Amino acid sequence: QVQLVESGGGLVQPGGSLRLSCATSKFTLDYHTIGWFRQAPGKEREGVSCISNSDGSTDYADSVKGRFTASVDNAKDTVYLQMNSLKPEDTAVYYCTADRTRTCSGYVPAYWGRGTQVTVSS
Repeated sequence: QVQLVESGGGLVQPGGSLRLSCATSKFTLDYHTIGWFRQAPGKEREGVSCISNSDGSTDYADSVKGRFTASVDNAKDTVYLQMNSLKPEDTAVYYCTADRTRTCSGYVPAYWGRGTQVTVSS
């Protein structure tokens, strides 16, 4: 069973940083690709980033390229999303997702965590 537990959200000022964590299992990391999605109030969910532990591929939405970085810590079975230079428009609930695929190409999530709130405001 795939379990994804997000943490690390909170309130941060514009220009600040946060690191989100997604705790999962070795099985998930070995056989699934991990994606981060977000949903702002009144908006549709959008893909933010994707990382594959199998082929090392990553992908980012244009809106976060150069500011967000996804990484995997295999020793802790955890995926991170480092978010820098945060903007008010980054405010959203962020979800960790997974799909049984080995690449970010054509990624469509099959499993979802419960989400963590990120608020960027002064």
